[in-house]
Amino acid sequence: MTETLVLPETSDRATRYHALIPQIQALLQDEDDLIASLANTAAGLFQGLNVLWAGFYLVKHGGLVLGPFQGPIACTRIKLGDGVCGQSWAQRKTIIVDDVDDFPGHIACSAASKSEIVVPIIKQNQVVGVLDIDSIQPKNFSDIDRVALEDLSRILSTKF
Repeated sequence: MTETLVLPETSDRATRYHALIPQIQALLQDEDDLIASLANTAAGLFQGLNVLWAGFYLVKHGGLVLGPFQGPIACTRIKLGDGVCGQSWAQRKTIIVDDVDDFPGHIACSAASKSEIVVPIIKQNQVVGVLDIDSIQPKNFSDIDRVALEDLSRILSTKF
């Protein structure tokens, strides 16, 4: 098992995902513990994408509960439909927010967050968690991120 990521010296997201996703898959391949898998995935995304926050919220007790993450302290619980994470869960779809100040009901866990992408993780037709990534840059996420992270969420769904 590798302990460091090998990433290209480029800011091009497609190129970075092309290098990053297979390395995350390799980390997950022989690991059957959910928390270990999510923790290494969060660390890989945080490092590989150079973002403010990367992590997971897990569906528990009728809400989203903070899971493994990298970055500043985060909100602990989110209700269905609240904020970007709660909306992604409720709508069962990826949500990209170019400017969090323009998102009605945005939950500001960190004032430094300017843009966000949230991807639901679905297993057996049920949302079991969401992958949440925040950036200090406005408009930092695109369809390139959506496609790559939706692919990753399908891989992660096998760990639940």
